[in-house]
Amino acid sequence: MALPYMTKHKGIPSGMPHTGHQFTLRRANPKGASKLFSKKRYADRSKLDTLTDTAFLHALWHKFGDEPFERGNLDVGRIAWLWEREIIPAEDPINLTSYEAMLCIDERIARRSFPNAFLDVLEI
Repeated sequence: MALPYMTKHKGIPSGMPHTGHQFTLRRANPKGASKLFSKKRYADRSKLDTLTDTAFLHALWHKFGDEPFERGNLDVGRIAWLWEREIIPAEDPINLTSYEAMLCIDERIARRSFPNAFLDVLEI
């Protein structure tokens, strides 16, 4: 079975080093892209989870800036922690189950939530 088309974003790390947190997928799901959704962030999230969100947003910002970008091989589980807050649809309507869906960073919200993501160098 042929895999669906999925842009691979070169320059985005595959994940957070020495953790199980991934940022990108190796290959497309033969059944199609998982649906984009939003996960609730609670105040008691671990520092590692918050640092992982910061590192992911840092990678996206330094790759795309304020320009729209294709979902491609970005992990839906990682996007979910930022979805509809720091990462928003860049098209209307958006196909939530497409690897070709266009996204963008809401810079105002992202800078308020994760100011360190905008540093030139993020130390992890």
